[in-house]
Amino acid sequence: MISLNAQLDDAVRFIKERDDFLVVSHVQPDGDAISSTVAIAWLLGKLGKRFTLYNEGPIPERLAYLWGADQIMTNASGSAGRAYRHVIAVDCADFSRVGNAKDRFEDGFELLNIDHHPTNNGFGLVNVLRPNAAATAEILFDLIERAGVSLDIDAATAIYTGMLTDTGGFRYSSTSPKVLSIASRLIELGVDGPMLAELLLERMTLAQMLVLQRALSRLTFSADKRIAWLWVTPEDMTETGARNEDLEGIVNYPRNVEGVEVGILFKQNGEASVKVSLRSAGKIDVAAVSQQFGGGGHIRAAGCRVGETLEQAVEQVTEAVGKALEAHDATYGA
Repeated sequence: MISLNAQLDDAVRFIKERDDFLVVSHVQPDGDAISSTVAIAWLLGKLGKRFTLYNEGPIPERLAYLWGADQIMTNASGSAGRAYRHVIAVDCADFSRVGNAKDRFEDGFELLNIDHHPTNNGFGLVNVLRPNAAATAEILFDLIERAGVSLDIDAATAIYTGMLTDTGGFRYSSTSPKVLSIASRLIELGVDGPMLAELLLERMTLAQMLVLQRALSRLTFSADKRIAWLWVTPEDMTETGARNEDLEGIVNYPRNVEGVEVGILFKQNGEASVKVSLRSAGKIDVAAVSQQFGGGGHIRAAGCRVGETLEQAVEQVTEAVGKALEAHDATYGA
């Protein structure tokens, strides 16, 4: 397998030998997706490259402080216009996660794929894949160093944001000594860690609190209390004024109940469309469960979309998780 440094060198070469890039990240972007988008854009700018940033959007309002966030085009703000031959995809677990951005790729496009999801199948012409990275932003820290460019406060804030959000405030098992070392260096550059923690992890909008209240009222458990789930409907979103970004973190509530191995959030998008987010305590690989439904992610955090009614999606996904628990118990014991 090609080493990380060799992958980074290939990525630097890809960028330096080309120009006029379209930078994309995954649909319904989170902190790491947007941070990685603007971090790679910052690097492109430092290298004198032209670029356009695009995401289906919308971009979470709480990330508006990031340098370059206001440059990301969305469906609402207007398309990226013409097609692009040179594409950089960040934080996309598979090609489908770029969403309708693919409509802006030229025939014969060349793509640089930078990601940290274990389920990424290497869909780029050049791939920088590090499944044990805490966030794609962590990889971009290495890429910027490899390119010989010195960080400033804008890039440092973006990278810190991506790592902070994808590690749950440096609490998840992906928080390695390297992650903390990088975070320390970024704080030395002037990143305001406490302020970002307050903004991104502590503060809640009223709409977020109201939709959480509704979701928690539906908290449901499997017979053995090892699977817990809740759901949100389109009516909940409309009546509370909640946005997709307001749902971030809700899946942790069922997961955090003592004795629960897998927590699940079902978000109904239509009569036959449900977005599913799964979190594992560690025994179950929820990425493997998600792949059964065309999704993916990490061992402890993954997601998918199910083209069924809400009731059917709940039944099918909880059944799949239950079978995974049974297989684990048969191999290792309960």
